[in-house]
Amino acid sequence: MNQMLQDPQTETSQTPPPVPVDPAPAHPRFAKPQRVAFVQACWHRDVVAEARIAFMKEAEARHLTHVDVFEVPGSFEIPLHAQVLAKTRRYTAIVAAGLVVDGGIYRHEFVADTVIKALMDVQLRTEVPVFSAVLTPQQFHETEAHYDFFRKHFAIKGVEVATACAETLHGLERLRGQVAAGIVG
Repeated sequence: MNQMLQDPQTETSQTPPPVPVDPAPAHPRFAKPQRVAFVQACWHRDVVAEARIAFMKEAEARHLTHVDVFEVPGSFEIPLHAQVLAKTRRYTAIVAAGLVVDGGIYRHEFVADTVIKALMDVQLRTEVPVFSAVLTPQQFHETEAHYDFFRKHFAIKGVEVATACAETLHGLERLRGQVAAGIVG
């Protein structure tokens, strides 16, 4: 009986070689540093905080590393803070995050509509972009299942609003450069 011994080092493996993982997408850098204000409502703070946490992580990946966080009691207070912050000219963008639920006192649709319109007003008056992660669910029950669902949803919205913020700031940076060069105007 002939048996051939194989050197363990030359033995071929049945497992395929590891597939190289693509690195995270390279996001463009800004020509000038950007400073962002993140205004967060404290009503349902634990839910809304998920947007802030996700925003901060995605913002850093997109080279938005100067983010100041401000807290307000509720979503209704966000527009005034956004306006004051925009008027300082310290911030190149403002992000708002809040959860407007039907609490029985105000119609939540009225509050949400008022907040969104006011935020749009702020950005049009000041030319500082304002982004909204102020959400109003059709139904919100104070159960663990709803809290879990909306925590996850706010995390998704945090990434989305960071993406929108970075892309808008890049677009405005290009546009303002073109205006200054006389290309657009």
